Amino acid sequence: MPNITTKNLVLGSTAAKPGLETWYGTHLEERTIGDLKPNEVVLKVNAVGFNHRDKWIRQGLYPGIKEGVTMGSDAAGVIIADGDDKDTFVGKRYFVNPSRGWIENKKHSEEPFIILGGCDNAEGVFATAVKVDKKYILPTPEHLTDEQAAAWPLAAVTAWRATFVKAQVEKGHNVLITGIGGGVALQALQFAVAKGANVYVTSGNSEKLQRAIKQFGAAGGVNYKDADWPEQLKKQLPSDHVYLDAVIDSSGGDIVTKVNNLLQPGSPIAIYGMTSVPKTQFTMGDVIKNFELKGSTMGSLKELQEATAFISQHKLIPVVDQPVIQGLENAEEGFQRLVKSSQMGSVVISVGGESKL
Repeated sequence: MPNITTKNLVLGSTAAKPGLETWYGTHLEERTIGDLKPNEVVLKVNAVGFNHRDKWIRQGLYPGIKEGVTMGSDAAGVIIADGDDKDTFVGKRYFVNPSRGWIENKKHSEEPFIILGGCDNAEGVFATAVKVDKKYILPTPEHLTDEQAAAWPLAAVTAWRATFVKAQVEKGHNVLITGIGGGVALQALQFAVAKGANVYVTSGNSEKLQRAIKQFGAAGGVNYKDADWPEQLKKQLPSDHVYLDAVIDSSGGDIVTKVNNLLQPGSPIAIYGMTSVPKTQFTMGDVIKNFELKGSTMGSLKELQEATAFISQHKLIPVVDQPVIQGLENAEEGFQRLVKSSQMGSVVISVGGESKL
């Protein structure tokens, strides 16, 4: 196979002291993909998706970052080369599993867990083409464009684990999802609604609340900037079911205190992030109520496969922030949307072609 030349968005110097005001550079760099092993393919990348970790890496606030490593965890496209001539991957659409080391164990990874992009031993996918082990690619559902598929993997597996493995959401449950607008929260909303749950959301942005209700099926929502938002939420709950069965949270801080009088005793609080305060209070009173405080992260390859089967069955479409960015050379626009928290859905770049959204 002849060498394939790619353009990769790589992390620049990491010499500056980490911090919220720090902003490590990125630049495009030509790379070469050489010979393939029988278990490897080359994916022509048609779209890539951003995640919050991409912003944290550029601030130096993520462990293990390394200068010169390609950025990005999520990508979708078409297979253009196969290390095994007998296989039939070429010409078919796939997306990349954004992590390595966690295959199917229900509790933790079987090997050291690695998320792609910007870190040591974690070459990313913000490139025009990438080499991938076949066990880490998944067929793109037929009803999704490549841009939608690029918005899917990391947010999907995180939301799936938080919603169904940790929060154990079922049909008829009243569920609170905090911080609606980001890719994970919106995906959790779609999952829970498709399951038949009544979903309520919080945001500091009234437009995001209205879109969650009108476009994505939320039953109600409140602005977390209002001191009395728990009381407002209680008034929105069904009269015959005036309590929450589960909370899916990304903010941390005082979330347990805020939902204490809303959450049915014995119910779970799944926390997959702490963007507000990097700790949460859990008191003896919460213990007496048998609340189950559960940390939740990304999940296994098997869970991503299960999530993908679910969206194929229910024809769910990941929410892509608009407009889609055109070209890796304009990647900075995507990073800035994350900094400003202006996005509604996952921020996506169309790579080397005109967006279909």
